[in-house]
Amino acid sequence: MSTAPDDEPSAADQRTGVLAGIAAYGLWGVFPLVFHQLQDVLPAEVLMHRVLWSFVVVAGLLGLRRQTGWLTVLRTRSAVRLRLAAAAAFITVNWLVYVWSVSVENVVEAALGYYINPLITVALGVVVLRERLARLQIVALGFALAAVVVLTAAYGRVPWVALILACSFAGYGYLKKAVAVPATTSLAVETAVLLPFALVGLVVLQVRGDIAFLHGTAGRDLLLVGLGVITAVPLVLFGTAARRIPLTLLGLLQYLTPTFQLICGVVVLDEDLPPERLAGFVLVWIALVILGADAMRESRRPDELAPVAEAV
Repeated sequence: MSTAPDDEPSAADQRTGVLAGIAAYGLWGVFPLVFHQLQDVLPAEVLMHRVLWSFVVVAGLLGLRRQTGWLTVLRTRSAVRLRLAAAAAFITVNWLVYVWSVSVENVVEAALGYYINPLITVALGVVVLRERLARLQIVALGFALAAVVVLTAAYGRVPWVALILACSFAGYGYLKKAVAVPATTSLAVETAVLLPFALVGLVVLQVRGDIAFLHGTAGRDLLLVGLGVITAVPLVLFGTAARRIPLTLLGLLQYLTPTFQLICGVVVLDEDLPPERLAGFVLVWIALVILGADAMRESRRPDELAPVAEAV
């Protein structure tokens, strides 16, 4: 069904949406600089704090808005709750591997994972949903496969960090796509599901004497607590953008995140990007250009949606 002209966002709303989208993906893109400051904290503890304080922030935000739908989803046995619980498992893997990759100064490979993600999403549609590929999509996946081969030779191993990040986030996106709830509600349910594990984990670290929280500088403790806001703010900005600009444009903006991550890794954190690895990235970029061209062509059909990355 087409949208009536009166329902279309105004030019001012669209400008706001574009700025919000750039801000959201830009903030996700500089996450390596945040997690780099927590290198001396166990990645598992960073993950636990992110779950804990994200829940506090999002639940508090929804409470201020008097929105309690997430509690209904959490209490009710349903396919929605099951899917969000599965999504929480995928995002846990994604967050943990990402934090670990930053802690061992492997930001460049992590950025590669988010470049590959849309291609993995296309492959997931073929394997899980039995979708038929368009000719351009087949060509794009061919370039992506060639990139993995080149990068495997360049690294001397399969780029498993990038593949785990891409696959876990593709799985997360697949599950979230089938759940018609707002992003903040979804995050509240996901973090609520993970909260007991995070709290138990923090207690275990405290008992073992391995916890970093409250056993270091005040700045580090504030940063750990601030992970809740750091997670929630770009998500809110993303929601603002998604309501105001076409999904095709939002889908193109998502490549700001891995681009900024790549810049952070190479320019700011001084990681290596030798020519043989750069060649692999070039193949991925070619694949994404082809995939983007196909998405733009499909976007002219009124019922087609572009794939969009939602969170890091």
